[in-house]
Amino acid sequence: MNDKVVSDSPEQAEFRAYCREWVSKNKPGPFKGVTTTTAHPRINSQAYQDYLVGWLNSAYKGGLVGCDYPKEYGGGGRTDCQRIANEEMQRVATPMFPSITALRFAAATILEHGTEFLKKRFIPKMLSGEELWSQGFSEPNAGSDVANQETFAEKKGDYWVINGQKVWTSFAEWGEWMILLARTDRSHKHKGLTYFCVPITSELGKSVEVRPLIKLDGSAGFYEEFFKDLTVHDKYRLGDVGEGWAVAMTTLKFERGAGDLVEPAAGGWVPAAPQKAGSKPPEAPIISLARNTARHGKTAADDPAIRDRIMEVLIRQTGFQQTMRRGGVKGLLDHPARIPMQFKLVDSEIPQDMAQLGMEIQGAASTMWGSWAGQFMGSFAMTIAAGTSEIQRNQIGERVLGMPKSR
Repeated sequence: MNDKVVSDSPEQAEFRAYCREWVSKNKPGPFKGVTTTTAHPRINSQAYQDYLVGWLNSAYKGGLVGCDYPKEYGGGGRTDCQRIANEEMQRVATPMFPSITALRFAAATILEHGTEFLKKRFIPKMLSGEELWSQGFSEPNAGSDVANQETFAEKKGDYWVINGQKVWTSFAEWGEWMILLARTDRSHKHKGLTYFCVPITSELGKSVEVRPLIKLDGSAGFYEEFFKDLTVHDKYRLGDVGEGWAVAMTTLKFERGAGDLVEPAAGGWVPAAPQKAGSKPPEAPIISLARNTARHGKTAADDPAIRDRIMEVLIRQTGFQQTMRRGGVKGLLDHPARIPMQFKLVDSEIPQDMAQLGMEIQGAASTMWGSWAGQFMGSFAMTIAAGTSEIQRNQIGERVLGMPKSR
């Protein structure tokens, strides 16, 4: 069966062949101690970061990153080709890309709202990995309630002076720049916000302080930042003064998988290869775990309750995959936002349920650090980031189903 929803055009077929050949010749070898498909490994070193940035830069130079961005902003100027490049990189489990903030939603936000200066200044270096980015939305009193920002930017001539704090910032240790939402008017909650691109690395030890937040596994996957009189020129403002809420909604649209521009993405998973007639498909990891976990003289897979739960989560996973395929066919969509807005919600909850089941199958052994425990602990970040699951359900109810707001 052909897994692609839409057949490649002649141009896309030619590009796919190019991508496949390029990847076969340029896929980097594994980094010592980390599998190439690991999405967020427990490793925090400059050497590993350099490895990932080098891979991103190589893929960019090869034409597999930014395919659908305009050429004048460092892109390939193609149409609907980034998904093809992604498929060919993921098909052979290349390493992940770093700077997901830039690749997933910051570059797309700048493309939609930025001035010519901002587009030409930032997008090429975002796509190439030359400059890495982080996201400054969350604050101690502004998590899912994005509009409750307290970090304040005061206009002084052609500059803005920023004071405040951001928290739960992913990859902040590598971010040279940050997309930052700040309050510029205290008299209006939503209309009093403005969106900026601000320097981080160049201001460390001066007007910016970055502190790690240590997680349960001992790693520092998140950070908090303190701004004291950070001065930024007005040309780094994204969108009009007071229109930061609208710009932020564009960012969140892409972050939640509902944007109309495919993000560059590599590594992290290996799609099942087409099966020959009569051949046996590869076994799901959760099934392998159950088959190889001893329980009362048998295996966990011999327990009918465990088998039922495994099938339940695998059915959900398969249903989600097929729903995303259906999302590529406009004739099958009764509402343009229905499937895109489900993506972030379902794509974060199924892996969490899968990891929890894996730990239950392992039993006491799950208290030892391992891949299932790591996946489970890390999964909570995904059900919170970009809006909690509760927020996502509210938005689906209000924006897709047309249900009345609760306030």
